[in-house]
Amino acid sequence: MRILVTGGAGYIGSHAVRWLLGQGHEVWVIDNLSRGHAWAVPADRLHVTDLADVPAVAAILRDRQIDSVMHFAALAQVGESVQEPEMYYLGNLTVTLGLLRAMRSVGVRRLVFSSTCATYGNPRFTPLTEDHPQEPINPYGRTKLAIEWALADYAAAYGLAYAALRYFNAAGAAPGGGLGEAHSPETHLIPLVLETALGQRDSVRIFGDDYPTPDGTCIRDYLHVDDLAEAHALALTQMQPGRGLCLNLGTGRGHSVREIIAACERVTGRAIPVEIGPRRLGDPPVLVASTAAAAQALGWRARYTEIDEIIRTAWEWHRQRSAGG
Repeated sequence: MRILVTGGAGYIGSHAVRWLLGQGHEVWVIDNLSRGHAWAVPADRLHVTDLADVPAVAAILRDRQIDSVMHFAALAQVGESVQEPEMYYLGNLTVTLGLLRAMRSVGVRRLVFSSTCATYGNPRFTPLTEDHPQEPINPYGRTKLAIEWALADYAAAYGLAYAALRYFNAAGAAPGGGLGEAHSPETHLIPLVLETALGQRDSVRIFGDDYPTPDGTCIRDYLHVDDLAEAHALALTQMQPGRGLCLNLGTGRGHSVREIIAACERVTGRAIPVEIGPRRLGDPPVLVASTAAAAQALGWRARYTEIDEIIRTAWEWHRQRSAGG
C-alpha cells in the first residue's frame, strides 16, 4: 500500500512507520515537528508540513498517490487539555476535519485513527469492552470522541472506510535501540521511572496511594508500541467502505504504579526513590482493556505480554540515549 502517516515523527507514529516500511509498504510522513523528531523517521520520507494547511496536505496525498492514511498527529496530554481546551479542539478536532477535507478532495477513503481509552471516562466495569459508554471527563478525551463521531458520519455520507483504535498505555521501544520515547516534557510513567534509574531525576512521584486497588496505586494496561504498530497494519486490511471498525488495543493485563516501579528496579538492577503526592484529578483507579474484539476482528494479540520484557526494550533505548547514541 501507499500510506501517509500523520504525526509520523512522534513516538507511536515513528514506530508505525518503521513497522510499515519493514512490511514493504510505500510510506510517507507528515509532521510539523512541534512535538515529533526529524531523526525518528527516514529523511527522504518526511514532509515537514502542518496538517492545518489543507491544500498542502491534499497536494502530498495526490503527488504521492496515497491510498490510505494513518492519523497519529494529535495533542495528547490530559492536564494540558484541561488548561488549554481551545488548543486541543483546534489541534485535534479541527485539524482532523481538515485532513478529511484534503482526503475527500483527492479521493482517498481509507483512514486508521489513533483514538484512546480516554473516550470512555471513568470505567463502570473492567476490563473495558468496546460497548462501554463513552463519557470522557477531559477535553483530550472529548476531542478524540468528537473525531470518532465525525468519522462515523463521513463513513455514512461519503463511503469512508475507517478504524478507530482506542489505545490504553503505549510503552516500550523498538528492540535493538534507535527509536523510543522522547517527549518534552515527559509525562509517561515508565520513562519517568527509567530516567530516575539513570540519575536524571531525583525520584518518581506517585500520584495517590489510597485508591481501591491491592497496593493503593492506579492500575493500567501497558501495550508495547510495536504491538500497536502491528494492529494498525492489520486494521488497514480489514476496513470496509462506509463502515467503521472501533477496537480497544491493550494486553488485557493491568499493572499498578508500584508494580511498574518494582519491574523497573528488576530490569535496571537499581533502586528507584519514590515520593507520594496527591491524586490527580480524573485518574480512574483501574483501566484495563478487553482484547476479545481486536482478536476476532484482526486476528491480533499482543506479542509482548510480560511487563519486564516491555520495560527492557525501553531501558535499552534510554541507556543508549543517555550515552549519546
